[in-house]
Amino acid sequence: MGGFFDLAIDNLGSPLILSFVLGITAALARSDLSFPEAVAKALSIYLLFAIGFKGGVSIAPYGLDATLFAVLIAGVVLSAVVPFLAFGLLSVMTRLDRINAAAVAAHYGSISIVTFVAATSVLQSRGIASEGYMVAVAAAMEAPAILSALWLLSRNEGSRMDGGLWREILLNGSIVLLIGSFVIGILTGEEGMREIDPFIGAPFKGVLCLFLLDMGLIAGRGIRNSGGVLTPGLFAFGLIMPIIGAALGLLAGMMIGLSLGGLFLLAVLAASASYIAVPAAMRVAVPEADPGIYLTLSLAITFPFNLTLGLPLYLVGASIIGGGLP
Repeated sequence: MGGFFDLAIDNLGSPLILSFVLGITAALARSDLSFPEAVAKALSIYLLFAIGFKGGVSIAPYGLDATLFAVLIAGVVLSAVVPFLAFGLLSVMTRLDRINAAAVAAHYGSISIVTFVAATSVLQSRGIASEGYMVAVAAAMEAPAILSALWLLSRNEGSRMDGGLWREILLNGSIVLLIGSFVIGILTGEEGMREIDPFIGAPFKGVLCLFLLDMGLIAGRGIRNSGGVLTPGLFAFGLIMPIIGAALGLLAGMMIGLSLGGLFLLAVLAASASYIAVPAAMRVAVPEADPGIYLTLSLAITFPFNLTLGLPLYLVGASIIGGGLP
């Protein structure tokens, strides 16, 4: 346990987490601090491009291998299966109706790319290497959870798989940008990195701090406005479900034989909850589901938990399986 507490203290004292805490504190105090929508979008575009490009560059010298395809399959299976586990847990712990339970479950099968980016920063700060293609796994894990949720709702009129929804899923901006920048990184390799390193190298953590400050503001407002949405059962679910997902991710990574960094990142992906791609899809497919429930859970409960305590917990779990921290 000492390792966990040491990592948690280091994590909580980092500029990334403190920026997030500042945002939550400002929102709860009703400060008028805010980011213009265009600025917030620009920050997210920068981070998605940077992490995708770096992932592509890191595997350019080695190419694609069997392990990559194994991890991709594992990621897709995790994304498809976790919603069913989440749906069952919600039926036991809460009184949510089927529509809202399925909408929430979809968020916990998909991934939070910001949590993934924060996890890569944790690895970088500790000098831990990871498989560069994990960013491709992140992109692959966005959509299957949505399909699983819609299957759960297949007997309800509120769910539909029309062309608009497929477009929302397959052409979601975060997926397009991640995959596109990943391919650019593969094609240009180290030479491409040298050309744009001043742009995506040193500034990366500073931009991430600003983005997490904005995420803190959004999460704080969600907590402040949650009202009676957060029942004790829902609150407990928002803390328990990511731990279950992380355990499944660690198990899958161990079976594949990932490195310590890869184990950690797969656990983080399986533990995180979407608050970008899935809400957009739910608005199209299940408009009667309550955004106040699924957004509050994913963004105001699970996201802060993962960012503060989850990341060190999952790293300790990965180190137990992967041979200890460096």
